[in-house]
Amino acid sequence: MGFDRSLRLAAASALALGLAQAALADPLDDVLSAEILPGWQTADGTYMAGLKLRLAPGWKTYWRAPGDSGIPPRFDWTGSENVAEVEVHWPTPRVFSSNGLRTIGYEHEVVLPLELTPREHGQPLQLDARVELGVCQDICLPIELHLSGLLPAEGRGESIRAALAAQPESARAARVGSVACTVEAIPDGLRLTAEIEVAPLGRNETAVFELSDSSIWVSEAFIARQGGRLVARSDLVPATGAPFALDRSDLRITLLGEDRAIDIRGCAGR
Repeated sequence: MGFDRSLRLAAASALALGLAQAALADPLDDVLSAEILPGWQTADGTYMAGLKLRLAPGWKTYWRAPGDSGIPPRFDWTGSENVAEVEVHWPTPRVFSSNGLRTIGYEHEVVLPLELTPREHGQPLQLDARVELGVCQDICLPIELHLSGLLPAEGRGESIRAALAAQPESARAARVGSVACTVEAIPDGLRLTAEIEVAPLGRNETAVFELSDSSIWVSEAFIARQGGRLVARSDLVPATGAPFALDRSDLRITLLGEDRAIDIRGCAGR
């Protein structure tokens, strides 16, 4: 899939809560709409908000690890005031296949919970978000959203809570057993094989490997199941095209299936 043009989306009129909603320049106003949802202050002192994306029928956008041909979302919060850090929480995505390529993302509508850590507790939070993402149907379009506004102390938050509940289970909650990895050198990088003790997740099981270094290309994982053990194998190719030292504790593995999704952090060596 290729891009036919790049569009910038500016903030539109302020909402009653002091937020701004992204307005799409014609003709994309029927493809995507976006808004910041107000939420609540957590027991840890952070503030939970949400980014709501609505997509027209047939269009999709991408998860943090978008697959073979997707566009990874990128976030810039530097214009925000009294915001030290923003953590994006990701509801379980879907796996799409088209023309022999696998992509991972969302269709119709998705809420991405945003957990904001204030610099000064008890002071107002002014969010200024620039979000780069891709939307695809028969073609893919890179889009930049700009949303800004003062976050209120409390919002209703039902859809944010639902999105938080829709995240993959942790390995502990899913009762995952041992997670062991072997690494071997290949001419242009490393081959990683993970053996995971986990009950079947339903049809079309998929494993996604992620590293914190986004410059390392990660291939689609080959999957095989042996009863209660799932084996996933993927190639890791850095920009240098040479073997490198892999920190297994840095590895993130997401298992996706028809029935469940599981988030696994790190793996032991074999």
